[in-house]
Amino acid sequence: MDFSQRLQQLAANPDALTHIGRGLEREALRITPEGRLSSAYHPAGLGSALTNQWVTTDYAESLLEFITPVSRNIDDLLDQLGDIHQFTYRQLDNEQLWPMSMPCFVGNEDDIMLAQYGSSNSGQMKTLYRQGLKNRYGSMMQVISGVHFNFSFPEAFWQQLFGDQTPEARQASVSDAYFGLIRNYYRFGWLIPYLFGASPALCGSFIKDNTATQQNFKKSGCGTYYLPNATALRLSDLGYTNNAQSVLKIGFNSIEQYLEGLQKAIRTPSAEFAEIGVKVDGAYRQLNSNVLQIENELYAPIRPKRVAKNGEKPSEALERGGVEYIEVRSLDVNPFSPIGVTEQQIRFLDLFLTWATLSPSAEMDDAELECWRDNWNRVVVDGRNPDLMLKIGCNGERLSVQAWGQRVFAELVEVAKAMDAAAGNESYQQTCQELLTWIENPELTLSAQLLKQIEQQEGIGKVGAELAAQHAHTLAQRQYRFYQQAEFEQEAKASVERQQAIENSDTLSLDAFLDDYFADLKGE
Repeated sequence: MDFSQRLQQLAANPDALTHIGRGLEREALRITPEGRLSSAYHPAGLGSALTNQWVTTDYAESLLEFITPVSRNIDDLLDQLGDIHQFTYRQLDNEQLWPMSMPCFVGNEDDIMLAQYGSSNSGQMKTLYRQGLKNRYGSMMQVISGVHFNFSFPEAFWQQLFGDQTPEARQASVSDAYFGLIRNYYRFGWLIPYLFGASPALCGSFIKDNTATQQNFKKSGCGTYYLPNATALRLSDLGYTNNAQSVLKIGFNSIEQYLEGLQKAIRTPSAEFAEIGVKVDGAYRQLNSNVLQIENELYAPIRPKRVAKNGEKPSEALERGGVEYIEVRSLDVNPFSPIGVTEQQIRFLDLFLTWATLSPSAEMDDAELECWRDNWNRVVVDGRNPDLMLKIGCNGERLSVQAWGQRVFAELVEVAKAMDAAAGNESYQQTCQELLTWIENPELTLSAQLLKQIEQQEGIGKVGAELAAQHAHTLAQRQYRFYQQAEFEQEAKASVERQQAIENSDTLSLDAFLDDYFADLKGE
């Protein structure tokens, strides 16, 4: 079946297109009133970063991460994220949240305190993993913020596409469909940084040791560097990248191929990382010296996921039950939103991911994957250049961003009509109409809007501080919409008790705990 036939099949059951599961994870650095990185510990009012279900930390003690539960309603999802922000701000003690993906001014990498999770073995392991990241790549790239979007189709969607199946056959069909989505994401997902990339500039402190890269940059004010047509430097080699992983060849043609590549990656020794040492003079410098310490170290703009059971590694969960949802990791923090993301962005992702699942998605080898990645690289550093041409695969025709975007949007509009018909409104079509103007006019994109402000105010610092203050004011005036203050306070208190229970239940030494965790790597 082709795209149109599949869409027609789905449209016969409104539940197939209206019960999408969505979750958001938003990262944000805490900053001082002067715009510097906070050196304070995780606010006590937020409870335990190890166990709080809504608020945790990412790489650094100052890098907050807000997590919503899965929701099947966009308004609820955004209200939940807004409420989490609102509660958090009330615990910040005069601090604010940096509103952009690229970090604010960081005086020294050693100013970045690794996230702390208490004295339990699992808590110490999380911090040691971050110690390994610091020793491998430096801390600066680890405090880049993003928004992750978790997405899953309802059972009604799969029933319309595949009909009745045995549980084993359904699991295989669903996993295959999600991997088809992932391949199309690599082919066409550059539309996301084109439209919503919001890191066209960065502070000089971020690239101060990399003078070669400054050659192509223009300077604004005393310390901001930018590329005139960049969209998402966060996704470029200047941002979160991992050259050591370039040797890994992880394919997306099937769940079996993906898991095989991932298993190989966590077992591949690295001569470079071995030089760091693992445990030196009684102190851990990293968890091990393989190319990946653990599976989460694999950098990818999209990941297949399944909720893991207690003690289960991500790959073990996938092997057990197949793909349950996908995690989109290419969204910059939206600097113009107090919560870092908007309804418009979520509706576009709904449309794009549904289209990517319904569209034909041939298998791709490593060489073809690299050709598609090249398009991404062009878009993130030069995406608003009207003369930029992208290639279709390795040997196909070349098209401008605008021409290609219009081709994709012609089919996204069809998805929007079907989704609106199922929901009884025109919200998705309105999203399409508005964003199509962004395809035709790059100056409407988030990166162009942000860069205009940076140039006007002569620097990223002033713009960031102004937006941070605006968002703090907005959230201070806001009323809770989904949760209540008491629920957050209770969760903070309960999370501390859960952390203490974990610490009290440990029976192994840290060394023995880590030996046990990595036993399957050592038994070969």
